[in-house]
Amino acid sequence: MERIDGKKISAQIKEEIAREIEQIKQQGGKTPHLVAVLVGDDPASETYVSHKEKACNKVGMESEVWRLNADISQEELLKKVDQLNQDPQVDGFIVQLPLPDHIDEQKIIEAIDPKKDVDGFHPINMGRMVIGLPAYLSATPAGILELLKRYEIETEGKNCVVLGRSNIVGKPIANLMLQKAYPGNTTVTVCHSRTQNLQAYTQQADILIVAMGKREFVTADMVKDNAVVIDVGIHRIPSDKTKSGWKLRGDVKFDEVSEKASFITPVPGGVGPMTIVSLLKNTIAASQNRIYGE
Repeated sequence: MERIDGKKISAQIKEEIAREIEQIKQQGGKTPHLVAVLVGDDPASETYVSHKEKACNKVGMESEVWRLNADISQEELLKKVDQLNQDPQVDGFIVQLPLPDHIDEQKIIEAIDPKKDVDGFHPINMGRMVIGLPAYLSATPAGILELLKRYEIETEGKNCVVLGRSNIVGKPIANLMLQKAYPGNTTVTVCHSRTQNLQAYTQQADILIVAMGKREFVTADMVKDNAVVIDVGIHRIPSDKTKSGWKLRGDVKFDEVSEKASFITPVPGGVGPMTIVSLLKNTIAASQNRIYGE
């Protein structure tokens, strides 16, 4: 078994990004500029946005966080989105999810200019991805592809089973693993909470991507020998052995599944660190007009 070290790979990519940004500056180009919009004071969202700020600073990218009150109206938030759409200094921006219950998330996503949609959630970017056109890929699926690539994991002709059908992970990664490209060219099966006899599918997976949102759901008896297991789940559980008072677990029962897997991502330190570097890469692409051109 080889542990896929997302922390190490993300550090390598940050170094690559920093060199690219320095080169852009030396050639007289504009420093890429990312804005994160944070509505309310959700602790997990605050932590994630803080990590994005630190990553931007580390690679020399300009970044801002717009912190808005939880009671902001949908109309006011849409005005903020339009302001960012119109600002030529802002190359890309994200509206951190989840949003308060009184705001329609899909309306906010659709209001974002696809050319600045570095989260890759806009229907235009999703649609371009599905038919194989250049697009901003959502961060977690893009991070998974990068890990498969950096570890030179063979994908062509393999059976890939995706557990979960969310718009953020399950659906996009299933489509990406279908593409005529590397990593890709797999035969994809998507399973979810209504799939019957789930184990029959997972036991056939050469590559198992788990994004169910259920702690330690996948056990050793669900996994075939030498499978590649990608765990997207992240769950906080209380612990008296850590300073923070909690520890992280994934959707996969790591200790027992790792005995059977050829490659596996741990939680923490697997897929998680890759999401932010994917966002940074999208922002550079936006600043250079690489997806949509001038």
